[in-house]
Amino acid sequence: MHRAPTWDPQQYLRHASHRTRPFHDLLARIPALPAAGRPARIADLGCGPGNVTALLADRWPDAHITGLDNSAEMLAEAATREGPTPGGGHLDFAPADAADWVPDEPYDLIVSNAALQWVPNHPDSLETWVDALHPGGTLAFQVPGNFTSPSHAILGELCDTPHWRRRLDGHGRRFVHILDPADYLERLTGLGCEVDAWETTYVQLLTGADPVLDWVKGTALRPVLTALEGDDEAIEEFLAEYRDLLRKAYPTGPHGTVFPFRRIFVVARSLAGNPQ
Repeated sequence: MHRAPTWDPQQYLRHASHRTRPFHDLLARIPALPAAGRPARIADLGCGPGNVTALLADRWPDAHITGLDNSAEMLAEAATREGPTPGGGHLDFAPADAADWVPDEPYDLIVSNAALQWVPNHPDSLETWVDALHPGGTLAFQVPGNFTSPSHAILGELCDTPHWRRRLDGHGRRFVHILDPADYLERLTGLGCEVDAWETTYVQLLTGADPVLDWVKGTALRPVLTALEGDDEAIEEFLAEYRDLLRKAYPTGPHGTVFPFRRIFVVARSLAGNPQ
C-alpha cells in the first residue's frame, strides 16, 4: 500500500496564479445558493493551503466555510487564514479525507478544487455528497485531465524502468479513475441533478529554469518524492533523469515554456437534496 504523499504548501503555491485560474472559472459557473435568511454553509473538500477556500468568502461574504484536507502540512498553512471574514462569515479548517468523508450536516455548496484526482473511489461518493445538499444546493469540482500528457506519461514510464520499478512501481500511474465530462454528467444527472460539465485546456506559459519540473514538484511528483524521502542521492538522481526527459518534451522557447494543461469541470445543482 502506498504511503500518503507528503505535501509542501510553499512549492504548491509557487504557481498559484496558474493553479487558481481554473477555480475562478469554476466559481463563475456556480449558481445562487439556496440559503435564504441564513448564512450559506459551504465545504471545500481537499482545500490544500486554503488560498482558494478564502475566495469563497468573497462570493458568499456571510457564509460559514470549512476547508477539509488530509494533509497536516496543508492544514497548517490554511490555518493562517482561519477566523471571521470581512462580510460577517467565518472560515475554518478541519482534517478529513475525501476518500471516506461523509457530511454530518446539510450543505448549500460542496466544492473541490484539483483534489479528487487523488481519490480513486470519488465517483462512488458522488451520491453521498449530493444527498447532503440542501434542495437547490450545488456540488462543484474541477480535476486535472492531463494524465496522458507528456509530463505524466514520462513520469509513469520512468517509474516503471528496471532501475526504479522496485521502489516506485505504480507511483507514476494513479489517475486512471478520472472520468470524462460526459461520464460525470450522466452519473450526476441520474442522481437528480441539473449538470453543467465541460473541459478546458489552458495553454500556460511557464518561465524560469525547468519550469515544468518545478510545476510537478508541487503535485504529481509528491508520491515519488515521498517514496524516496530520506534518500537524497536517489531523489537527485531521479529528478535529473526526469528533468532531462521533460526538457525534450517541453523545449524552452523565446518567451518561456509552453505547458498545455487540460482540466475537467462539473457543476451539479441538486433538484431534490436533503430536506433538513
